[in-house]
Amino acid sequence: MSLLALPLVAFLSIFLTPATAVSSSTLQLARSHSVTPNAGAPLSAWAASVAAQSAADTARIVSMLTSGAGPLTTRAKPKPKNRANPPVPIAPGRQILSIPNYIARAGLGTPAQTLLVAIDPSNDAAWVPCSACAGCAASSPSFSPTQSSTYRTVPCGSPQCAQVPSPSCPAGVGSSCGFNLTYAASTFQAVLGQDSLALENNVVVSYTFGCLRVVSGNSVPPQGLIGFGRGPLSFLSQTKDTYGSVFSYCLPNYRSSNFSGTLKLGPIGQPKRIKTTPLLYNPHRPSLYYVNMIGIRVGSKVVQVPQSALAFNPVTGSGTIIDAGTMFTRLASPVYAAVRDAFRGRVRTPVAPPLGGFDTCYNVTVSVPTVTFMFAGAVTVTLPEENVMIHSSSGGIACLAMAAGPSDGVNAALNVLASMQQQNQRVLFDVANGRVGFSRELCTA
Repeated sequence: MSLLALPLVAFLSIFLTPATAVSSSTLQLARSHSVTPNAGAPLSAWAASVAAQSAADTARIVSMLTSGAGPLTTRAKPKPKNRANPPVPIAPGRQILSIPNYIARAGLGTPAQTLLVAIDPSNDAAWVPCSACAGCAASSPSFSPTQSSTYRTVPCGSPQCAQVPSPSCPAGVGSSCGFNLTYAASTFQAVLGQDSLALENNVVVSYTFGCLRVVSGNSVPPQGLIGFGRGPLSFLSQTKDTYGSVFSYCLPNYRSSNFSGTLKLGPIGQPKRIKTTPLLYNPHRPSLYYVNMIGIRVGSKVVQVPQSALAFNPVTGSGTIIDAGTMFTRLASPVYAAVRDAFRGRVRTPVAPPLGGFDTCYNVTVSVPTVTFMFAGAVTVTLPEENVMIHSSSGGIACLAMAAGPSDGVNAALNVLASMQQQNQRVLFDVANGRVGFSRELCTA
């Protein structure tokens, strides 16, 4: 079996060992830590598993940059209801569903049918496996439209049908609206429908989503997905009059199996003291959350990188996005090379051979320097060791948990700040006011 063909479940079962909890209430998340691997641990399976996830991250980035998401339906500020909304518990999908996404419990239909759906801020459309879906995971729950008294299909010719990528209406106006979509390394066919959607006690009437009929590949979250991107069919757009195009999340450490993280909807109940950076808009990639990362520090020193490798440019596709569906941060090649070299220079210990797509690994005790992302607006986010290093399951080796993006193509200039680097932080997406915020919050239990 090739490294890239290793099943994700195997990758997830042997991935990491717990790290020491870090306590802090500021954006200075942690000081440097010493990492002491256990010498002589078997590494071949771990290396293969990390390579598999690295390949999955690459496929995901390609798919979300080539998706046919439509433009935003409005740029006007909505008027949310003046009430606090119950937070939605979220958990890492690793232990529960063997997927890298974070998940929430969703109730779909009347009476509600419970599904564990992936929460994805870089996708728009929601979709769930429906009964008799070909290629869907047979062992996972699916949604049965015939068992819901409030389900209805969305017809061709409707505004919603015009907003899905690659709509299919072979029978003409009035027939059921179908569409095709690519997600990471998978493709699927779905029928557009509407039904009641509940996240915790947050109920949305007539939510538009895709009912999966045919799936090819194994990258699709087995119980469905809700997109929190900025496109017209995202949760944010469909509920803008209720939640004001504002949400935030705190991602627990993905080794946890508890629903200790939270997804907060609406402006009320968000952190009052939070440092924010401007949210940027790319008309060619309107769904993604771009921010202006202006520098990176390793330890106390700013890494010397070409500003062109960090600058936001909608024409070339360069810039930085925040994404919770990609597991490991990917940096444009010149940015990563500079960070890697600075990191090695601070550690001052010979590196072990590359493993699983990571090229800065150690099999002896090392002192790990902090890594700080610097954003416009004097916002800095300093990562603790648990957000910087990936450990083999036996503790035999530790690697810098970042990698270079592709050397050429449309994705070569993109920096993706991924979920491992966001865990145990509150990340705020305030689309109505054009800002993204970060504050330290320990939500791992």
